[in-house]
Amino acid sequence: MQIRRRQLIFFAAVAASGVACDRWDLVSGNRAAADSIIDVAGNSAATDQLPPGDRSPSSPSVRIVVLSDLNSQYGSTTYEPEVDQAIRLIPGWKPDLVLCGGDMVAGQKRELSNAQVTAMWDAFDRHIRQPLAAAKIPLGFTLGNHDASGARRDGILSFERDRNLARDYWTHPSHDPGLNFVDRTHFPFYYTFQQNEIFYLVWDASTAQISSAQFAWVDQSLSSAQARSAKLRIALGHLPLYPVAVGRDRPGEFLDGGEALRSRLEHYNVHTYISGHNHAYYPGFRGQLELLHSGAIGSGPRQLIGSDRPPQKTVTIVDILADSARSLYTTYQLPSLELLTPAMLPPRIQSTSSPETPVTRRDLRS
Repeated sequence: MQIRRRQLIFFAAVAASGVACDRWDLVSGNRAAADSIIDVAGNSAATDQLPPGDRSPSSPSVRIVVLSDLNSQYGSTTYEPEVDQAIRLIPGWKPDLVLCGGDMVAGQKRELSNAQVTAMWDAFDRHIRQPLAAAKIPLGFTLGNHDASGARRDGILSFERDRNLARDYWTHPSHDPGLNFVDRTHFPFYYTFQQNEIFYLVWDASTAQISSAQFAWVDQSLSSAQARSAKLRIALGHLPLYPVAVGRDRPGEFLDGGEALRSRLEHYNVHTYISGHNHAYYPGFRGQLELLHSGAIGSGPRQLIGSDRPPQKTVTIVDILADSARSLYTTYQLPSLELLTPAMLPPRIQSTSSPETPVTRRDLRS
């Protein structure tokens, strides 16, 4: 089936559900208005049975589901209903890969016992990893500050216990995420993998500082033959390069030296940096780098800076046409499954903490 026909089938199915879709150029970020359908029925889909579109084996696209910040209160072994809803929806969307922007459990609290932290990872296994593994969907992830904070005080890891237990969970043979690893020497903290001819670099952005050891590893990884020969390069980390959400615009809530980090990724032709931690969805860009700020599906969604829209939980489907460098972002609000369109978001976000580095909505890229 030709990709044009596949897209029309998908859009027609979504139109019948009364939601909206926009197609985007992966390189320019321009909206393809002729292929956009916006709230034609005036309703929102209120069930989990959303049409996934045609996903025949001959389709040349790569589909990724992006979600982030799944956790609830400290020590919680239960998840918000929207987390379970998203996991139920994912197999029907038939993705090639799920990417998680971190904060899968609710650690980073010294008063929690080892048994409590282990119980949280067991709950994650039941609610998230096992259902995805049963559906044969690989899971790429970055560790968040509540999973395995790399914060240090006087050179000593403040949450070494959390990091050890996270490593124990992810390196257990029964918890294989199903990825085609390129380098897993430092897994699960930072690693690379390749899926469907796309090269993924995951770094440890659980704190505001990327270590010098990681910088050397990033340079080595992105200059490798595997990275250079890939059709696309995507980076994933918990903290964003720039803040976009209210309450997440203080120093320490986003990566130090964002401009230098952006330049480093651009030097190696990384197309997109995907992050969590903001608890607010914003598809932006700065310079040549696309910035996908994933919304939260767990507790505590946040409002975007400069927006009067209330916070909402979101999950994003990214369809990438690697050969033609085009993509489709489809972002749903949970639990309603109403589509969140770019026009609903601020055209530009400029934080008082970093006024010199505004992030622009990607559809406004000239």
